[in-house]
Amino acid sequence: MTLDRRYVFGGLFVLTGVAAAFLLRSVLGTVFFAVTVAYLLWPVRQALVRRGQSFRVASGVATVGALLAALLVLSPLVVVVYLRFDALASLLDLIPSDVVFELFGMTYRFTLAEVSTFAVAYLRRLATAAAAATPVLLVKATLFVFLVYSLLYHGEKAQRAALAVVPSSYQPAARALNERARDTLFAIYVLQAATAVGTFVLALPVFYLLGYEAVVTLATVAAVLQFVPILGPTLLLAGLAAYQLAIGQTVAALLVVFVGGAVVAWLPDVLIRPRLAQQTAHIPGSLYFVGFFGGALTLGAVGIVAGPLAVGLFVETASLLTGELHAVPVDDE
Repeated sequence: MTLDRRYVFGGLFVLTGVAAAFLLRSVLGTVFFAVTVAYLLWPVRQALVRRGQSFRVASGVATVGALLAALLVLSPLVVVVYLRFDALASLLDLIPSDVVFELFGMTYRFTLAEVSTFAVAYLRRLATAAAAATPVLLVKATLFVFLVYSLLYHGEKAQRAALAVVPSSYQPAARALNERARDTLFAIYVLQAATAVGTFVLALPVFYLLGYEAVVTLATVAAVLQFVPILGPTLLLAGLAAYQLAIGQTVAALLVVFVGGAVVAWLPDVLIRPRLAQQTAHIPGSLYFVGFFGGALTLGAVGIVAGPLAVGLFVETASLLTGELHAVPVDDE
């Protein structure tokens, strides 16, 4: 009995895909993000096609919209750093050479000369590494844009090719998994944006009560840092606490760590993500929480999308299995 040609070509497709993933693993994260964004933009592209736009124009408009959205996310941080650069630089001049503080009746003195030298050297190495990585980042950004456009433009062909190797009796399950993937990806990006907005709202009163003047600036930086896996606003809070400690304000440093850490860094993830995950992606909040942080810890930036997506597909597969078990009676022997 000869194998169906579709399954032979399907097997070749899987093998060549694995080989390509291994050889192109340095840009695999970029490809993954491009696929997820194309999934997210597919309804936009389809809506433009229904309005009479050609496939090429609709795909281009959707891709440009995604690029502008990414720039919109990053622009507040760039604008804040540009407008507040002089203020940030002046903070370094206020740091004393020695720090003296009391804790539990004991007096401690630290010399910051060595720390300042190490910090400056580290920042120089970081700047050099960033400058060296800029061409690679530009190449990856260009690849990302072209991939998103190509996936949108050739979307129907890719769908037909994927469904061609699926037996007709399993195609409803494949479509269900496809819809679950799209809904989960939409929820992931919406949750990320909602968490950033929630962080901004919560950070405003916290920084105001802690006595900072640039409240809106700090809240904006904290919101944008929500897009940084694992660390997020903790980077900002750690810098503020170190500064407060350097100028001898131990109590203020402790308040930044504990109050700011609880409300700005911890509360948005616990309060917003699980609740919205259950409403938008129909995933239990606990499972989404595990998928988000587990994926981020395992894969880094890719994991914040891959982790919840894997959980969403797992939930849909479990639902399909449950329906199949209830649909097919088990004969008693």
